[in-house]
Amino acid sequence: MIFERAMGTETEFGIICPDNPGANDSVLSTLVVDSYPHAAAESGWDYASESPLEDARGFQMGQSEAHPSQLTHQGHVLTSEDIAREVLDDSPSMVNRSFWDRAVMNRVLPNGARFYVDHAHPEYSAPETTNPWDATIWDLAGDRIAAAAATSVGRRYAESWPEAIHLYKNNTDNKSVSYGAHENYLVPRSLNFQKLARHLLPYFATRQVITGAGRAGIGANHVRPGFQISQRADFFEREIGLETTIRRPLVNTRDEPHADPERFRRLHVITGDSNLSHTSTLLKLASAAAVLTLIEHDEVPDLTLANPVQAMIETSHDLTLERLLTLKDGRRMTAVQIQRAYAEAAQQLAEKRGWNDERTRRTFDLWFDVLEALENDVLSLANRLDWVAKYALIRQYEGRGVGLDDPKIQALDLQYADLRPSKSLYTKLVSLGRMKTLVDDASIDDAVVEPPENTRAYLRGKILGRWPHQVDSAGWDVLTVTDPATDRRHRWLMEDPARWTREETEHVINSSSNAHQALSRLGLRKIQ
Repeated sequence: MIFERAMGTETEFGIICPDNPGANDSVLSTLVVDSYPHAAAESGWDYASESPLEDARGFQMGQSEAHPSQLTHQGHVLTSEDIAREVLDDSPSMVNRSFWDRAVMNRVLPNGARFYVDHAHPEYSAPETTNPWDATIWDLAGDRIAAAAATSVGRRYAESWPEAIHLYKNNTDNKSVSYGAHENYLVPRSLNFQKLARHLLPYFATRQVITGAGRAGIGANHVRPGFQISQRADFFEREIGLETTIRRPLVNTRDEPHADPERFRRLHVITGDSNLSHTSTLLKLASAAAVLTLIEHDEVPDLTLANPVQAMIETSHDLTLERLLTLKDGRRMTAVQIQRAYAEAAQQLAEKRGWNDERTRRTFDLWFDVLEALENDVLSLANRLDWVAKYALIRQYEGRGVGLDDPKIQALDLQYADLRPSKSLYTKLVSLGRMKTLVDDASIDDAVVEPPENTRAYLRGKILGRWPHQVDSAGWDVLTVTDPATDRRHRWLMEDPARWTREETEHVINSSSNAHQALSRLGLRKIQ
């Protein structure tokens, strides 16, 4: 199918404590993650299968060469300096030192997701799904999980940390710092990576016309007033590379499949914005999946740009959507025309292959409706796309004489992304009927506590939910559990994301007396 493959999202949330603006971000993030009220257990994360320095171009970066933020195979811990900044005996508002002896910085949740401290941010990594509709639901569930965790800090640590902590689903503090909204897509190992990268560059450089979250501010290091389509575009510096927080590339080469490395590669996408709009989120995931399918079937149009990095920045700054980008063969096309070329090629392939189920047709209808509106009436998308919704609000302010350099514009941008429903401009637009949604609240609420049923996330989530104290650690492709009969730990491998679904595992889980027995009966491969 054109849109279907294993996929998932990762969101790093902006964090602040307004009454204690000097508070250490890692400490704040730890308070949030530790306070999530519906975690099944305090299982550790299994770092053994992480390989963030493996490069898809066929080599490995030396650890001494890597930026500290790349070392995700090492569990983040708070340094003594981090703790010292917060643990002050004469300050009743600070958490006492005993907290750090038991604080949980990494949670694996009953819905199959991971919620953890990623250096200076709380991060939600959604469970694996098989299509953009489900991926959208479990991405939105992460917003509710993070919001619930932030709210719970005040209840869990009311005496030691009375100040409220606020989270934002955005991508920059407009003070030279950008944090990520990543996507992951499973692709066959047999697909040539250079071919993959070449065709992805023009797609990533221009897709922000649909997926951008909108940003009040221009530039990365020296921000000047203005509004642009993408929050992330100004922070990218090169076409291809391994890093994610420095020298950011449009195509990331991290070769960390979290699956059978002989069969699979995980495409780690770092160019996206954090979206609240259902339409922006869905089409971000659906269009990426479609382009990957086109590449795999040798049906992708050749749209190679002369300068992809510059094209990405120019597209973000062009609110008219009329700027012509130069292709390597001399053609000139707008970003919308490039995105339409991908959509039309995907539709042709789907028709040729007979991929025409109802959800596929609905996804194409949404995709072409948005492209049509981008070409003819951008502001009509204020009820569907994040960046246009913000742009419409800012135009209203400008109509009252408020300039783009006014602090009110920055405040509007931030408030749009606020995860508190009572403060969020996005939530307000939804409640007023000025922002359309695609999935209902009940489905999102279910995804907060339930895993997807058609990937290995189902087994991970259900084992954690049913036997939380028997799970010593978990990863995307491993579960380590204790055998109650012998008190020995065993590590079990789940190398295929499409296996261990509800259909395969539910009856075994329900009829087993412990996690070790269930995993043994399911025939998982034991690796220690």
